Amino acid sequence: MLLFTPGPTPVPQNVRNAMSDETMHHRTPEFEVIFEKTRKYLFELFKSDEVVMLSSSGTGAMEAAVVNLCHKTLLNVNSGKFGERFGKIAAAHDLGSIEIKNEWDTAVSVEAVVEAVKGNSEIDAIAVQISESAGGLRHPVEAIAKAVKEINPNIMIIADGITAVGVEKIDITNIDALIAGSQKALMLPPGLAILGLSNAAIEKIGKGRGYYFNLATEIKSQRKNTTAWTAATTLTIGLLEILETIEKNGGLEKLYEETKSRAEAVRASLEAIGLHIYPKTPALSMTTVDDENASQIRKMLKNDFGVNVAGGQDHLNGKIFRINQMGLIPPYEMAWVVNSIELSLARLGRRAYDGTANRVFNEIYFKVAT
Repeated sequence: MLLFTPGPTPVPQNVRNAMSDETMHHRTPEFEVIFEKTRKYLFELFKSDEVVMLSSSGTGAMEAAVVNLCHKTLLNVNSGKFGERFGKIAAAHDLGSIEIKNEWDTAVSVEAVVEAVKGNSEIDAIAVQISESAGGLRHPVEAIAKAVKEINPNIMIIADGITAVGVEKIDITNIDALIAGSQKALMLPPGLAILGLSNAAIEKIGKGRGYYFNLATEIKSQRKNTTAWTAATTLTIGLLEILETIEKNGGLEKLYEETKSRAEAVRASLEAIGLHIYPKTPALSMTTVDDENASQIRKMLKNDFGVNVAGGQDHLNGKIFRINQMGLIPPYEMAWVVNSIELSLARLGRRAYDGTANRVFNEIYFKVAT
C-alpha cells in the first residue's frame, strides 16, 4: 500500500533501520552527541535564533507557543480545522481570543489581519497556519507578519508550519515561532514536535508559562544538549537520520525544488483530466480535489490500486480527497498515483482512459517536451 496522506507520511527504510537499533537512555553522553548533531541540522532547516524539540504531537507545540507567547489576546486565523484549534487552545487557557474565519478554500487577507490588529490593542500574538491542511491552502503568512510588525513589533507571530517546514523555503524574518511536526515532510512517525524561535520570542517567554510545555525550561536544557523531561530518543535518532539523508540527496534547496515540481505536476495532471483543485491558493504540501465522487475515488484508489489518500473533515467529509506531496517521494510513485486517479475516473464512466494524467505529470515534473 502506498501511503499518500498528508500526514502521516511514509518512513523511509533507512530511517526505520536507524530507529530499530538498541534503545538508548536519554541521560547519557551518547544521546547528547546525537541531540547536538540534530540541533545543528534543525538550525539550518528553521533559520531561527533557537530551536526546541518537544516529545508531543504538533498540537503540543501549538499549545506551547500560545501559552508562552500570548499573555493577553490571541488573534487566530480560521480557514480550517487546524486554524480553529488555535482558538480552542486560547480558550482552554482563559486567554482572550479573536478569530478571523473564512471558508476552508480561502486564505486570509493581509488587510483583514491588519484591520483586526488596529481594532484591538489587547492583541499580543497572532496564530496562523502557513499550510492549512484541512483544505490544502497556503496563507500569505510572510506578508501578514511583515505588515503586523510594522504596526506593532511586539506582537508575536506564531506560524504553524507543520505541513510547510521541509516543503518550501519559509521567510522567517518576522516570524517568532515556527512549528513543525515529525510526521509530515520530515517523514517520521508522529510524536515529535519542533519550534523555531526568534530572539524576541525568547525575551517574551522569560521564565516561561505552564509546566510540561514551559519553553524557558526546555531552552535552558536543550542548550546543554539534553531535555527537561524524557526525550523522544528513538524519534530524535530518526530525525537525525532523515536530516542527514536530505543532505546526502542534495540538501534542502533540492528538496524544495523537487517538492514544488511535484506539486505543479500533480495539479496540472489532475486538471488535465477534468478535476477541480479545491483551494484558491493551494499549498505545495498537498493537492486537494473537490469532487462529487470523492469517496468513491478514495475507495477505488485504496482497494484497486493500493493508494491511500486522505478525505475531508467536518463539512468536507466525503466531498474532497487530499494527496500528499511532502518528503522524499520517488517520481514513479507519484506518477502511479495520478495514473490511478485517471483509471478510477474511467471506471466511474467519467472519461475514457488515455494516459493523459501520467503524460502531463512527466512533462512538467521532468520538464520534457512531447
